[in-house]
Amino acid sequence: MTTNMGKFDRGGRLAIAAVLLFLAFGTSALGAGILSWLALIVAGVFTLTAFVGNCPLYSVIGLKTCKDC
Repeated sequence: MTTNMGKFDRGGRLAIAAVLLFLAFGTSALGAGILSWLALIVAGVFTLTAFVGNCPLYSVIGLKTCKDC
């Protein structure tokens, strides 16, 4: 896999994942229902793509947010 995400994009994904995890576990804002599970799934996908540096959706639409790739 080639990298198609820049540092800012990766950091933003990690920040959004942290907020979603906080909402899912730290508050009762989402409850214990489907929204909580959805937040956990999205946080997991964002964390994984941030660490790998490759977003499959970016590959499909031909988007690259990194300057060196």
